[in-house]
Amino acid sequence: MSTSLKYPIAASIFFVLVGTALISAAPQGFLEGRLKIISRRPVELADENTGPMTARDYADYPLIILTRDETKQIARITADKDGNYRVALPPGDYILDVQRGESAQLRAKPQPFTVIANETVHVDMTIVTGSSAEAGTPQE
Repeated sequence: MSTSLKYPIAASIFFVLVGTALISAAPQGFLEGRLKIISRRPVELADENTGPMTARDYADYPLIILTRDETKQIARITADKDGNYRVALPPGDYILDVQRGESAQLRAKPQPFTVIANETVHVDMTIVTGSSAEAGTPQE
């Protein structure tokens, strides 16, 4: 390869790499919040010994982050053992919702939010489960 072609090719590769690094290094913001699960099923005497929510309970209700027009899923997150979640996102407008299964009897109100670079937005999600989940969804 001639010397006259080596420099433009090397320069082009350099600028592509620098451009890619700048794009991926763009400042992100954060979404954090708490997942609250409310059960509307009838209480039975055996339930008196039921312990508090566990990480397994929260894992049964993954949250999804959608674009504002709800056409694309951006991320899927699971709350930790205490119901808390945190995720880094590029700046933009999103909707936080719960991933809905075919047989799941649950109710949750999708929560719109906006992420700003280098800032944290706090959005809580409440899910109502059980046979009377259609009765309403309280939000905090």
